[in-house]
Amino acid sequence: MPYKHETERRAELIREIKKSASAKGLVFGNSGGKDSALVGILCRMACENTLGLIMPCISKRNYETDLKDAQAIARQFDIATRIIDLSAAKTVLSGAIGEAVSLNDAALVNIAPRLRMTALYAVAASENRLVAGTGNRSEGYMGYFTKWGDGACDFNPIADLTVTEIYDFLRYLGVPDFIIDKPPSAGLFEGQTDEGEMGIAYRSIDEFLLFGTASEEDRAIIEKFHNSSGHKRKMPVAFKENR
Repeated sequence: MPYKHETERRAELIREIKKSASAKGLVFGNSGGKDSALVGILCRMACENTLGLIMPCISKRNYETDLKDAQAIARQFDIATRIIDLSAAKTVLSGAIGEAVSLNDAALVNIAPRLRMTALYAVAASENRLVAGTGNRSEGYMGYFTKWGDGACDFNPIADLTVTEIYDFLRYLGVPDFIIDKPPSAGLFEGQTDEGEMGIAYRSIDEFLLFGTASEEDRAIIEKFHNSSGHKRKMPVAFKENR
């Protein structure tokens, strides 16, 4: 992939989207991970008024490695940042919902990404910004994102890129190895990693997406995740009268 051309092309698209919406700026979730780093860099190239929100929520990793890495990326690429601590909000919300239903693990861990999107859109609405998405093609195909959480956005400049391509893109841009080498994780709970939860490596997913090749075992995992998450990739079903 000619990354110089891709960088310019994606930055230009972001500028066009911002202009068409009459927005004053952009905002994204700066998690300290690879996807958010690439989105933040592209947005900053396209718009000086780009803001990265660092939003720790309960997880110890959020307050340590993720926070440090997010700030390092912001310094290197001159991206404005603010920190919004969502731990208290999650505790209060979980407690309130818990009075009506017994929350299972899936429900609990998905509260954090939905709170983060609430914060992003509140800031965006208050300052006339657009929310940039940070999901990649590999996650999208597997459905490995939270519906109406990190899956929500106004635009996404990396949705067509696999994890493998994002690694290469970041190397081209000079992003430090400590970002690239960090195991992909949403930081939803202690010790959580994307590949550990899915039971498959991103390189295997990307081999399937880019070349159509996969072992029988990997293909079964990919098909299972993709088929069960179809609803995440579609707009809600709406009733329409025949006219």
